[in-house]
Amino acid sequence: MSPADGVVSAERTEAAASGPQPAVRRPSPLWTLSLFRSELTVTLRRWRTLALLGILAVLPVLIGIAVKIETGGGDGGGGGGDGGEGPAFINQITNNGLFLVFTALAATLPFFLPMTVGVVAGDAVAGEASAGTLRYLLVAPAGRTRLLLAKFAALLVFCLLATLVVALSAVLVGAALFPLGDITLLSGVTVPLSEGLLRALAIAVAVAVSLVGLAALGLFVSTLTNSGIAAMSATVGLLITVQIVGAIPQLDVVHPFLFPYHWMSFADLLRAPVPWGDILANAGLQGVYAAVFGSAAWARFTTRDITS
Repeated sequence: MSPADGVVSAERTEAAASGPQPAVRRPSPLWTLSLFRSELTVTLRRWRTLALLGILAVLPVLIGIAVKIETGGGDGGGGGGDGGEGPAFINQITNNGLFLVFTALAATLPFFLPMTVGVVAGDAVAGEASAGTLRYLLVAPAGRTRLLLAKFAALLVFCLLATLVVALSAVLVGAALFPLGDITLLSGVTVPLSEGLLRALAIAVAVAVSLVGLAALGLFVSTLTNSGIAAMSATVGLLITVQIVGAIPQLDVVHPFLFPYHWMSFADLLRAPVPWGDILANAGLQGVYAAVFGSAAWARFTTRDITS
């Protein structure tokens, strides 16, 4: 555990131990909001989290520089109508820097974004246990269910924040290295830059939704152990395993049930009209994972013995 994590843990212990402790009164909604804010603040103050967000912010810079060097700063060929899904967006970056947003999200979604979420989710409960602050948190009148919900809500916000870090970095780099203007969608329709920015924001939200199932899975794993390192490693290991299974054609019968199956559906937001089928299917699949593993995490967390 780093010195910064030790400071955070000490603050959490002191706050929990000195907080209001009435046994007969239920926490007010304002107290619940304060608990959520505390969870989010603690997550974002860890050096590990800041380092992961920093890596996500640097990746669009590397992609933009690589494209700039490869093209020599010249104009790329081809219109938006010939673009494909995922990394094929890279063919359009030299025409419009906004495509760097879509390229960066497509490049980071298979591993870097989910790895970041997996690490944070795996540490959510197990990290508190290993630091010795979990039992002190439960002294406060939150209750295990309320505490777990606060942690899951903080994870959902972090999913969106991590995605927005990539998108914002890509927008700034794209504007600095390439021209910006009206954007030609994958269906061949040209829309103004303002609409392109709105679609980029919608895509960032869609990508964040794609990470919800993994966040719930990581939270469940985090309730199974008192070791933060073990929980983080197990979550990332499960991510890699699912990715490998999803790449084996002989196992295509199970592919639709894997949480990454519809991840690249965000590309449909660059078509006019937008085909919502895969996007909604992705949201539904993530909701199922959140319900199943969120319930499993609740069942485990509310019945386990808290000794640290």
